Amino acid sequence: MTDVTTHVLDTASGRPAAGIEVSLHARRADGQWTRLGGGRTDADGRTAGLAGSNGAQPGVHRLVFATRGVFFDEVAVAFTVAGEPHLHIPLLLSPYGYTVYRGS
Repeated sequence: MTDVTTHVLDTASGRPAAGIEVSLHARRADGQWTRLGGGRTDADGRTAGLAGSNGAQPGVHRLVFATRGVFFDEVAVAFTVAGEPHLHIPLLLSPYGYTVYRGS
């Protein structure tokens, strides 16, 4: 089981992005996505425990950030869970661009 966390930083203001809705999904064998959990970023721009108490199982997953209010309505990031105990995937967001990376 893998714990998945994230945080969102607003690079235009240089501050955390609070109140962003984030959801975690797993891809099923038929190619459809199943929602595992989600939440909103806190005052520090962070969310934790997105996979719920069961954690994310090995396979392809995606985080969907509801970034309404900027040029991008949402940002979806697909990644592979390979059984590591923890994955942290931050989003750096600006009005017309974004970057994601595997954090620690």
